[in-house]
Amino acid sequence: MKFAVHTLGCKVNQYETQAIETLLRQRGHSAVEEGEKADLIIINTCAVTAESGRKSRQAIRRMQNDHPGALTAVCGCFSQLSPEDVKGLGADIVYGSGDKLQFVEDLEKCSQVMNIDNPFRRKTFEELPAGAMDGRTRAMLKIQDGCANFCTYCVIPYTRGRVLSLPISAAVSQAMALAADGFAELVLTGIEVASYGKDLRNGDDLAAVVCAIGRAVPQMRLRLGSLEPTVITEDFCQKLSQLGNVCRHFHLSLQSGCDATLKAMNRKYDTATFYEKTQLLRKYFPGCGLTADLITGFPGETEENQQETLAFIEKCGFSSMHIFPYSPRPGTKAADMPGQLSKAVKSARAAQAQKIADKMERDFLASQVGEILPVVFETAHDGCTRGYSDNYCEVEVQDNVPTGTVMNVKILQAGTKILLGEAVYDLT
Repeated sequence: MKFAVHTLGCKVNQYETQAIETLLRQRGHSAVEEGEKADLIIINTCAVTAESGRKSRQAIRRMQNDHPGALTAVCGCFSQLSPEDVKGLGADIVYGSGDKLQFVEDLEKCSQVMNIDNPFRRKTFEELPAGAMDGRTRAMLKIQDGCANFCTYCVIPYTRGRVLSLPISAAVSQAMALAADGFAELVLTGIEVASYGKDLRNGDDLAAVVCAIGRAVPQMRLRLGSLEPTVITEDFCQKLSQLGNVCRHFHLSLQSGCDATLKAMNRKYDTATFYEKTQLLRKYFPGCGLTADLITGFPGETEENQQETLAFIEKCGFSSMHIFPYSPRPGTKAADMPGQLSKAVKSARAAQAQKIADKMERDFLASQVGEILPVVFETAHDGCTRGYSDNYCEVEVQDNVPTGTVMNVKILQAGTKILLGEAVYDLT
């Protein structure tokens, strides 16, 4: 079969999509070329917000229009929550967020199937082949699934279920295989990686699995997925910094810079604790990039709360931010809370935060001028090569550097969202 795939949502979805593609290729199937029609279309959906659900439905219709007559297979968090809606869109095979191995089996049978389980009854981590999406030089390894935080705005615990972890021995084995394949960087991802090991009950935690992988593949850079601030301790930072191959970039799940709003969100920290974590990371990883998620216009958020948030993010000095106006997700506590704000207010508050975030990003990029940064080069065009530094700045050199390689770059200039530099071929 010729297949075409569309993926929405987080890095875990990206990871699971590449695993599905790998399994299909191993069975003799191939992805469509540009302009080619598919026999099979696969849409890996997202449900983190109501907008994500809308985009998932839109993607299903678009893929069906682009590939008329193709078998339609849908999986992911949106179909986990709304399988009948997906079936009503003409999907032939409907799966949720689990059992990707059986999903691939059913793709080959080309028959009508709906397989939606109860995610809270999953007891073992489903090990899938690690790797990279087509054309990517950065590999991904999923080490954890599920979430038990139950934030009031989030539906993901109900789509992914309990916390499950990939045993350290399996994680190390997959990482070593990826290193042997020549990948220079490995992203360790999961739904909530800070909870790694809680299900194993053997003392293993996130620091333990990162250290085991880091020691097994010292030639690879390790980049961590989004972190809950609670996992960042002096011991955690000390252990990771001693490895020498953990990237100086950490993405923190902030969500609000106001203590009252954090409490309403059922987050497990306050702003003082969060700020303390940023300082710990900067102590052990000097020059690190710190990025964060922020939700504006949460139910009940006042103008005073908004001003607290703006002051707090400026205090933290993030290198970049992902800012979203609050989007009610049916089935979550926050969707039924009083004090729902208008779309205009939420968007205006997001714009205010984005203005500060843009300035912080410009300041961080400017601070890199004169530095020598190790860069993994990923794309080449018009005699230039681009990639990402260990502290997650996009860097361009006017040189033909082989993609997939790591090279030191002296930063000469800070542009808009990108650094310009020259490759350093000799540091002596």
